[in-house]
Amino acid sequence: MKRLIGFTLFWIAVGMLLMLLIHNIFIGILLIAVFLLAGYNLFC
Repeated sequence: MKRLIGFTLFWIAVGMLLMLLIHNIFIGILLIAVFLLAGYNLFC
C-alpha cells in the first residue's frame, strides 16, 4: 500500500509540473479528462 501511495503522489507531482508548463486551461482540462478515462479503463 505504501508503494502505491508513493507511485500515485509521484504522478500527481508530474501532472502538476505539466500544468505549470501548459498555459492553456482548456488543453489542461482536456488532458485531465483523457487521462482519467484511460486510467479508469486500465484499472478496472
